[in-house]
Amino acid sequence: MSKRTVYYIEGDGIGPEVWGPTRPIINAALDKAYGGAKTLDWQELLAGEKAFKATGEYLPQATLDTLKTADLAMKGPLQTPVGKGFRSLNVTIRQTFDLYACIRPIKYFKGIESPVKRPDLVDIVVFRENTEDVYAGIEWSSNSPEAKRVIDFLVDEMGAKIDPTAGIGIKPITPAGSKRLVRRALDFALEQNRESVTLVHKGNIMKYTEGGFRQWGYDLAADDYAGRVVKEGEEADGKVVINDRIADAMFQELLMRPEKYSVLATTNLNGDYLSDALAAQVGGLGLSPGVNMGDTLAFYEATHGTAPTIAGKDMANPGSLILSGAMMLEHIGCGEAADLVRNAVEKALADKKVTIDLSSQIGGATTVGCKEFGEIILANL
Repeated sequence: MSKRTVYYIEGDGIGPEVWGPTRPIINAALDKAYGGAKTLDWQELLAGEKAFKATGEYLPQATLDTLKTADLAMKGPLQTPVGKGFRSLNVTIRQTFDLYACIRPIKYFKGIESPVKRPDLVDIVVFRENTEDVYAGIEWSSNSPEAKRVIDFLVDEMGAKIDPTAGIGIKPITPAGSKRLVRRALDFALEQNRESVTLVHKGNIMKYTEGGFRQWGYDLAADDYAGRVVKEGEEADGKVVINDRIADAMFQELLMRPEKYSVLATTNLNGDYLSDALAAQVGGLGLSPGVNMGDTLAFYEATHGTAPTIAGKDMANPGSLILSGAMMLEHIGCGEAADLVRNAVEKALADKKVTIDLSSQIGGATTVGCKEFGEIILANL
């Protein structure tokens, strides 16, 4: 690599504010690590409110066409109306480009005061299936003609008992979708010398969807990873252990015994709340990076929302986007620059001059704005 193109979307709400410090920090880390030999060409794409004001569309075709040829992209948070309005742009992007793996590494940073006693025991990478489950968006509202047709079929043809006024959603989970997600998790564990991969599911209740995810994961391990992956209870001898946990029990385990888990492979909804809960143990979503990854495109993102109540007030924490940038640097073979970014963030936390979401968790901390927090991290480089 000498120069790589990164397409970026500012996002809605606090998106422009968290982008302000992010690019300078990533660029500075590359410059310090490689003396200008490796650089990034940042090219903006429109999506969300900014796109709507410019084009009348929330996700313009020009943006989609460009992303079809891209291999690297980053974005800030995008607005999603609750209960009405347009579908989630985040989900649309994931499904359009088949970004089937949402990967979120969650690890404690020194200096954070956590709601749990031992946040330092958290070092877990979550692989969340990104295109199936209830997020597939197959649903119909209560009393709609479509919901009535589905209910009539299920009652008359399948013998189901459903209230005729119910809203209806479909939860598809496939063998292919499950196996490719678990494959990503197993490959990562083997490459990074991680001890285990845990399949997280609610298969005791949803036996043919969540239970299918569990079984297909085990089938993949047995068929394609024999000699490298073993089941829990078998002699590990340096091999990766694959096991499974029911989702609600897993939630308790992550609070009480996080050190027992290394890599999680989860269905879509389970991965959503478990990764957020893990992030809360180590400082919140403001310090939680992530990427939506397919076979050709890696789309790094801030994992928090648009935070409209603080937008424009210089209060947002840019850490999630900055650390997602560090993930991207590592992905493209710039590990030295990625380490510089993470170390600069950790030093900022140790110095206790942080944004309000973090100062409320750190005794004796001084609250600074988004812009100043970015400047502190940049100076630490």
